[in-house]
Order: sequence, then structure tokens, then C-alpha cells
Amino acid sequence: MYKSFVKPFIDFIAASVLFILFSPLFTILTILLFVANQGSPFFFQIRPGKNCKLFKIIKFKTMNDKKDSNGNLLPDMERLTSVGAFVRKTSLDELPQLLNVIKGDMSFIGPRPLLPQYLPLYNSFQNRRHEVKPGITGWAQVNGRNAIGWIEKFNYDVWYVDHIGAALDLKILLLTITKVISSSDVNASQNATMDSFKGN
Repeated sequence: MYKSFVKPFIDFIAASVLFILFSPLFTILTILLFVANQGSPFFFQIRPGKNCKLFKIIKFKTMNDKKDSNGNLLPDMERLTSVGAFVRKTSLDELPQLLNVIKGDMSFIGPRPLLPQYLPLYNSFQNRRHEVKPGITGWAQVNGRNAIGWIEKFNYDVWYVDHIGAALDLKILLLTITKVISSSDVNASQNATMDSFKGN
């Protein structure tokens, strides 16, 4: 009941209300990132959702597209703009995903949607993370986020799939707020993002 009806209803109503409330901040960040990234405030990327159905995720773009003399993108930390660093540290880069929640592609709570090229690399256990909608935050995020390894992260994701419920979602939401306030576990090592998943 909760998983199939209550959770999607709460997601839609809450995301719609929050998007309206945060629209002034959304506008300001869009302008600042437009300037910082020379015209590219948003980051769009195809991600697998529930049952591996592909959708287009939207986030604020925190890194520019600067390249070296050979035409290759510079390392993440060299492309991370000052505005982008603030947006990432405060997790405001996730704000546009409210639109994904309103559309029904995502939920507030669930396994984070990863890259589609990882799909053939998952074993049957890890692929179970796609039995529910992906989330803006999830059990793995409040238990280490980018500070834990891939295998541990997938274990947390599947554990959530098996224990999904209102009480757990509320716990994850409260822990997420604490993580955002403390800005903990944002970066993996010296990188702005996790290293790529290479398979088991």
C-alpha cells in the first residue's frame, strides 16, 4: 500500500510544493551557474530508473567543460567552479531533480540513479536496486555517500529495497538533512565524484 500508492502520492505533492517554495532560489542559482559555466547551468544525463527504464535526470551543473591541450576534459576538481563547489557542498545541485520527482521518474527516497553503462556490470543481487524508483537521497547516501565503496553502496541499496517503508523513509529524510547541514561525505577522496564502477 505504502510503496505502490502512498509513497508516489506524497512524492508528487511534496515535490510540487517544494518546487514552488524554492523557485526564487532555483532562479538565482540558474543565473549564477549560467555565468560560471558560460551558458550551461543544467546537467542532463540518461539514467536507468525503476525496472531499468531510462529517463533523463536534471541537476545543476557544478563543473565547467574546460579541456587540456589535447582536447581532454581536465580533472573534476580543476573544473569545479567556486559557485559549483558551494552548490555541491550544500547539495543544492540536486534541487532540479524535484522536476524528475514530479514527472514520476524518481522518488525522494530510493537508490541513487547511476550510469546506464553500469547495467551490464551488475550481478543479479546488485540489479535489484532497480526494483524501486531511484531517489534524490537514499539509505546508501546517509551511510557514507561518496565515502564508501561501490559494493557496500549496492548492499545498502538492496537492503533498502527489502525494507522500504514509511518509518525508514522518514529516518532517511531526517538523516539526509543532518548530512546536508554538516556537509559530510560529499566528495570521494580528492575527486569531486566517485570513481567509475568497473564491475565485480
